[in-house]
Amino acid sequence: MEDCLFCKIVAGEIPADVVHQTERTVAFRDLNPQAPMHVLVVPRDHHANAAELAAADPQASAELVTTAAAVAAAEGHDDYRIVFNTGPGVGQSVFHTHLHVLAGRAMTWPPG
Repeated sequence: MEDCLFCKIVAGEIPADVVHQTERTVAFRDLNPQAPMHVLVVPRDHHANAAELAAADPQASAELVTTAAAVAAAEGHDDYRIVFNTGPGVGQSVFHTHLHVLAGRAMTWPPG
């Protein structure tokens, strides 16, 4: 997608603080962190949201979670939260699948 912010980050057209990469994923720090560690994990291929990615490429969905665990471990966190927002009604603002990895502070339940 030519206008997709995250596609441009994956392609290296827009700089980001990349903390981890695999053949299929890129993880970078969120510009508006909601926790001391707040990293976004995105697939290199464009899919609008988590449901679309899961239907098209379940293995890529699993790799996002595996990458999230690797990021948390590399940053020294055993406890972390992972969040997918799917749709504008729940706060998705960039329509390229992305997983939020948050750690470093107490998380309340329910979130939001």
